[in-house]
Amino acid sequence: MGLFRNNARLKERRRELRKNMTDAERLLWERVRNNQIEGERFFRQYSVGPYIIDFYCPKLRLVIELDGGQHSEEDSKEYDEGRTRYLNGQGMEVLRF
Repeated sequence: MGLFRNNARLKERRRELRKNMTDAERLLWERVRNNQIEGERFFRQYSVGPYIIDFYCPKLRLVIELDGGQHSEEDSKEYDEGRTRYLNGQGMEVLRF
């Protein structure tokens, strides 16, 4: 299966996540939107394969994930590790906060 970006099946979920961003996501979005970081373009709630990632810069192939407290649970940690491996396998660097 090839790499699917912004898969149409995930469009409604991406839209929902954009409408309901956390405070941390809103703050970061205000800093990266409109090419404010070294002129680089970022997308929010961008899907790659089966995953929706918080922020993505295509030119840098950079993924930024802002994890809440629920990510500290063991099941979530394993899921996040698999997700990171998948994205790394697609040539993307993942920064997780």
